[in-house]
Amino acid sequence: SKIRYLEDQKLLSPRRTSGGYRLYSQADVERLRTILRLQRDEFLPLRVIRQELAAGGDVVLGDGDRKPAAGAVRRAILVDTSRAYLSIDEIVEETGAREELIRELENFGIVQPEKREGKVVYDETDREIVRAANELSRVGVGARNLRVFRSSADREANLLEALLGPSLRSRNPERRKEALESLESLAATVSHLKHLLLVRDLRRLAGE
Repeated sequence: SKIRYLEDQKLLSPRRTSGGYRLYSQADVERLRTILRLQRDEFLPLRVIRQELAAGGDVVLGDGDRKPAAGAVRRAILVDTSRAYLSIDEIVEETGAREELIRELENFGIVQPEKREGKVVYDETDREIVRAANELSRVGVGARNLRVFRSSADREANLLEALLGPSLRSRNPERRKEALESLESLAATVSHLKHLLLVRDLRRLAGE
């Protein structure tokens, strides 16, 4: 299950009874809500979520408000260079996806593995893409159908490149840093806009 997986990743540590049953405190529940929100709304990989929680960042209070911890600053996802790489066997084990599905996602450019030291490896973003694609495959959405998302992402990336490309390629460190921060901010805004447009269309579909 999702919760068991988060426990395996050391993101949740509920107490256990003498009989082995898990006991979740209110703090555990709020921590779980924070993890799920950061995954769903901000698309953070678990590695970054773990770092943020360890730093005390973005705590969810009981009333649902978010309270950033003093001095806690989220590192930009787009400029994080401490990437972890996984083999296809590790991707299969962590996501439960079939190797055949992963190969199909590669063929359609949905995941983009790299070759390092003679081995084909995937990063954490690839892993989360595979996880999402695997969920969709359970309701009949195949890798071929996901090309629409790939095309949409390409168009959005091209738009942001047109806006910030010169600054991103600047040799001035300060200008490049500002451009990277703007890129991440705009990417979040674009993602939020897409979500809102989808919600509106789904409401129409539901007849609301």
